[in-house]
Amino acid sequence: MGWLFNRGGDRQLAETKYAGRESASESASRQRRQNHRRSGAQQAAQQGQAWEDRDRARDRRGGWRLTNWSD
Repeated sequence: MGWLFNRGGDRQLAETKYAGRESASESASRQRRQNHRRSGAQQAAQQGQAWEDRDRARDRRGGWRLTNWSD
């Protein structure tokens, strides 16, 4: 019956044993936040690259309109 009445002692032991360590739920929430930021940055980079590709193609054509004045 000793284990039934020792709940407070177990909690104290766990608090001292794992003091300063990140809990599993804190770790999971931190990873979710990091992945969220990472996917947003990746999407922004892809959009920037697409814009750059369009801009370079436009420069190669000679502007916004396709003309044959250079012929």
